[in-house]
Amino acid sequence: MDAIEKEFLTYLSDFITPHKTALIEEILNKRTRYFTVVLENIYKPHNASAVLRTADCFGLQDIHVIEKENSYKINPYVTRGASQWVDLYKYSNESGNAVHDCFTTLRKGGYRIMATSPKAGSIPIHELEPDQKLALVFGNEHEGVSQEILEQADGLVHIPMYGFTESFNISVAASIFLFDLLNKVKAREIPDFYLTEKEKETLRSTWYRGLVKQVKIHEKEFYKKRNEKLNP
Repeated sequence: MDAIEKEFLTYLSDFITPHKTALIEEILNKRTRYFTVVLENIYKPHNASAVLRTADCFGLQDIHVIEKENSYKINPYVTRGASQWVDLYKYSNESGNAVHDCFTTLRKGGYRIMATSPKAGSIPIHELEPDQKLALVFGNEHEGVSQEILEQADGLVHIPMYGFTESFNISVAASIFLFDLLNKVKAREIPDFYLTEKEKETLRSTWYRGLVKQVKIHEKEFYKKRNEKLNP
């Protein structure tokens, strides 16, 4: 971030309450890209929106959505505003390569990709160790993750069931996985777990701009005043 953008953010902060700016700094210091969530072909948009809310609550910054037959639109009532704080990446399946494109992006980012499934060969949640960046893939409500996901993932993981129902709601399952993983992380020293200062700067800029109404007008006024000061 250049000096002028930092100056503009300082200018914008005058239009945000001190409580809100302090909260943003507190949350930025807890934000992570070490874990991420992938949603495949979610049938009910409110379930995907609930996962966005869950991800924000646990401090995850990125959510990836693979769209096949079902496209995803954010349900603001369910997300409770969480969608403005997380980064959402969508992968269209028009060419049939959505899974490949998503997984290629994740692997370039250093992620181990684990599909959530109770199929043979799946490890129980307590055996999943956060020894590297981890992407958890959740399938749709009817069929779970697809065969395509099963074939391309690095492994399978599941939450053991003790009742007649064989699976949790997607947002509940995501909550259990993330709670377990974050607790495991607390006992470890992971130097790259939280966002870098550069990543924080980028998010701070995005969040400030999203919070201030008519930000384009403010930006125009900022540059006008700045130019007048530099060229009296």
